[in-house]
Amino acid sequence: MASKKAKNVPTSPRTLGPVPDLERHLPADWWRMLFNSVYLKTDGDVVENDQNTIKEIDAIIKVVGLEPNDRILDLCCGQGRHSMELARRGYTQVTGLDRSRYLVRLARQRARKQNLSVTFREGDARQFRFPGASFHCVLILGNSFGYFESVEDDLKVLESCRRVLTPGGTIALDLANGDWMRNNFEPRSWEWIDQSHMVCRERSMADDGQRLISREVVTNVEKGVIIDQFYAERLYNEEMIRKLLEQAGFEAIRTHGELQTESGRDQDLGMMEKRLLFTASTPRQVQPAQTRRIPFPKVTVLMGDPKLPDSVKLGGKFNPEDMETINRLKRALSELDGYEFSYFDNHAAFLTQLRKEPPQFILNLCDEGLNNDAFLELHVPAYLEMLGIPYSGAGPSCLGLCYNKALVRAIAESLDIPVPLETFFAPADQSAMLPAMFPALVKPNYGDSSIGITQRALVRNPEELIEYIAELKRTLPGRPILVQEFLEGTEYGVGIIGNPGMTVQFLPILEVDYSDLPSDLPRILGYESKWMPDSPYWTKIRYKEASLPEEIARTLQDNSIQLFERLGCRDYARFDYRADANGTIKLMEVNPNPGWCWDGKFNYMAGFAGLRYADVLRLIIEAAQERAIAAGAKAQPNGEHKNSAQASDSSSIVK
Repeated sequence: MASKKAKNVPTSPRTLGPVPDLERHLPADWWRMLFNSVYLKTDGDVVENDQNTIKEIDAIIKVVGLEPNDRILDLCCGQGRHSMELARRGYTQVTGLDRSRYLVRLARQRARKQNLSVTFREGDARQFRFPGASFHCVLILGNSFGYFESVEDDLKVLESCRRVLTPGGTIALDLANGDWMRNNFEPRSWEWIDQSHMVCRERSMADDGQRLISREVVTNVEKGVIIDQFYAERLYNEEMIRKLLEQAGFEAIRTHGELQTESGRDQDLGMMEKRLLFTASTPRQVQPAQTRRIPFPKVTVLMGDPKLPDSVKLGGKFNPEDMETINRLKRALSELDGYEFSYFDNHAAFLTQLRKEPPQFILNLCDEGLNNDAFLELHVPAYLEMLGIPYSGAGPSCLGLCYNKALVRAIAESLDIPVPLETFFAPADQSAMLPAMFPALVKPNYGDSSIGITQRALVRNPEELIEYIAELKRTLPGRPILVQEFLEGTEYGVGIIGNPGMTVQFLPILEVDYSDLPSDLPRILGYESKWMPDSPYWTKIRYKEASLPEEIARTLQDNSIQLFERLGCRDYARFDYRADANGTIKLMEVNPNPGWCWDGKFNYMAGFAGLRYADVLRLIIEAAQERAIAAGAKAQPNGEHKNSAQASDSSSIVK
């Protein structure tokens, strides 16, 4: 089973005929000449297979936790298939590097043709020229490791990767399962590449049992033999790779199972048939907290309770997507030097635990509300204030006020901020004035996370309106209902981090891109877009940086900071706007403590500013702690605090 790697056409095609010892004919630097156009013929069934590329990038994004603004090096990138797939998915800082001039040029041509922003360079994997700490992630994919004659050269590759990674950066490596290959390689095989070319392969183990030697003879039906070449790959197993990664200075080494390979010809998969996926991290350089002047270095992260029901979530409970979101949060927070994080999610012990061991500072990410009841979201900061514990985000009065959409609209209107036309239905109302125009948007007055707003919330006539109001009264009884003018223009988001009178930062304005959404679906960010992974609303809606005239952008920012102050927002908030049919941009909602997840709108805005997920979380914590100190909270000397929350009870606090 030959390696699926590129092969170069010799200037004088010839064949050696039968040879008794493949290893004797193996050039030490075979990899310098092999990767060229014939590679895309002999191995195109695998390396030009889009499904393989998509599945491999799906796996990498999941196990690494890649963020759109990460700096990524695709080492041994070949024709750039992985680099370009990342660029298609919105990763903006991807660099590919490969030894083959032919493949690098081809990658550049393909990227230009597809209008993808990827940088491609030529270079040796053992000593490439990038400054130290240049990348957050290095990828070595497609079984591109183990070509060199010695283990020492392979070690140089890994050491070079560690040098260019940031502290805590990740390497992802996929390579053939060496133990499986030793016992399962095919000594001989042949297959048709296309209508004119056939490849015959021979294989044998090297004398030391560490490398699989392969020979390929490619024949053209009219010209005869056009290539007769030899190559080899070192067969690593899991234990060997772990030792090599440790020797190169990596830690937190993990395996993630096998990558499954598709073949367009369904013939000889070679070294691509059974591959293992590894990740490892570079050590972090922890700076002492006291030199950073962090007021509260010990931070307890307060979250929803995954053991309790949650009526907002799909299926009424925490889903695998929620747990992955929590894991990504923990990974990002672990990047923040100078802080020590613990996690609290046992709501049954909420008051008892916090009274018993008051934390130094709480990062309040419990947007589910106490006991996962959204109506009790404001109770969380209320209890924290009663206990005198400093925390991040909005206070109880702000959360209560902004939960009432009609009140927010009235306050915005009093500030001369444009708002949509609206009709209010109280729970006891048996009749009300129908809106003067359709289409209209129907939604509950209380709530967040788009609860009660589905694709059927956009109604086009009185019959649909009455039907959806009845549905809301049935599914969300006792809640007032709003019927709003539907704003059919462009939708925007404005993000703010900080506090007036202190440090305030506007994030780049976000635009919601509905262009890929099927034309028969309403252009709204409803429940499906947040909670239903199988919905087109989840998969087809995109976010991009808005391109607005400076005057309009400034007006949106001015309106947002006015609302931030008037409503009592703190530390961070998001403001959603949308244009009407005449182009007037109107306020839709105010979101204090907006969604903190890695794939939420707030983090997308930060990405437009060049910030990573960890940077956003750090800025929020810094803004909250700056505000707490200004309000009279006492900073903790040298990070010590006798009542700091510890992980003594694994059921309530998890490290």
